[in-house]
Amino acid sequence: MAASTAEPQTLAQKLVARAAGRDRVRPGEIVTCRVDLAMFHDSSGPRRLKPMLAELGARIRDKDRVVLVIDHFVPEADDEARRIVRIAREWAAEQALPHVYDGEGICHVVVPRHGHIRPGMFCVGGDSHSPTGGAFGAYMFGIGATEMLGVVITGEIWLQVPRTIFMQWNRRLADGVVAKDMMLAMIGRFGMNGGRYQAVEFCGDAVAALSMAERMTLCNMSAELGAQAGLVAPDAVTRDWLSRHGAPDVDIEPWRGDEGAAGERHEFDASTLAPQVALPHSPANVRAVGELDPVRIDVAYVGACTGAKLDDLRAAARVLAGRRVAPGVQLLVAPASVADRDEADRDGSLRQLVDAGATLLPTTCGACAGYGQAIAEGSTVISSTARNFKGRMGSASARVYLGSPYTVAASALRGRIADAREVLS
Repeated sequence: MAASTAEPQTLAQKLVARAAGRDRVRPGEIVTCRVDLAMFHDSSGPRRLKPMLAELGARIRDKDRVVLVIDHFVPEADDEARRIVRIAREWAAEQALPHVYDGEGICHVVVPRHGHIRPGMFCVGGDSHSPTGGAFGAYMFGIGATEMLGVVITGEIWLQVPRTIFMQWNRRLADGVVAKDMMLAMIGRFGMNGGRYQAVEFCGDAVAALSMAERMTLCNMSAELGAQAGLVAPDAVTRDWLSRHGAPDVDIEPWRGDEGAAGERHEFDASTLAPQVALPHSPANVRAVGELDPVRIDVAYVGACTGAKLDDLRAAARVLAGRRVAPGVQLLVAPASVADRDEADRDGSLRQLVDAGATLLPTTCGACAGYGQAIAEGSTVISSTARNFKGRMGSASARVYLGSPYTVAASALRGRIADAREVLS
């Protein structure tokens, strides 16, 4: 049954309708969508796709719509990592892939930094945090290797049109409170299935005031909220950011929901939000930092696509500038991309972190996914990453708490989980 032409459409519906070649769609419909961009990395891509393509005698339909990022197993720590990275590099050369980013940083940060994700696009990624692309007004979600095989061969994927859940944040965040705190608060309230594999659109004055990096954090952790996609309607902030990063001009006006579009709505007062912390071993086990009993830490980790972009590095540096981390605390900093690291170097943020006692790690997924720098057994960790499942950072006996880069830096300074507002004030 076709939707009424008078029926208002959400942003998610408009994005899916465009990809399906239709004027409009209704939630619950099954549609086939043309994929504008397929992204995968060394862990999810070539080592899985290469043998399947060979077995089928198939080829990539449109190489210009494929992006490969080598970010998980670099720098290679062992023979298995070397094998996986070698497969990725050799396959990329064999296929003459035009868009390959090797050792430049984490895929969810590197891909938009090269202008690949723009308003109106329909994208898939071979990684659960692919909803990051929704920060740019694109519909983007994570898929498995078998689905990716279908996408690279046919250029299409089927989708059930999602319902939209609106998370409206009114007023403004206080100093030292950021998008990570917003996201942890929502996961704590609704749980890790709160998004019910639908589209979650973040809106309101507080969201409009966020930088692109902060919007990326919201959409990135839509995965932890259980959504298929996270979205922020594009605006002047989006357009200006894309212009600075080499993306072609895009008309952003069509990519906003219609007034009166149907959806589930939740409202929050951003001005009352305190810094949030997720306790072991779930991102949904959330408390305000002031509600915690004293928790001494061994490791403070600023890293991952969620928590080590330029804004995140600057936030941590702001807390630690002219200070030193507490005795016995190991502060690890793994910038999300080479570009973010270099900008932080130029503006002095990196020097402030190093002078405070930070150890700089490679610009890769690293300890967030249990690779690279090992987290010692039995450690208590405060981390800016997205997940704190048992064993996620490599050690099954580590107790990992999640917080914003502000909270991580303040905790490194105090030697216990701390509220950055006490330092900033």
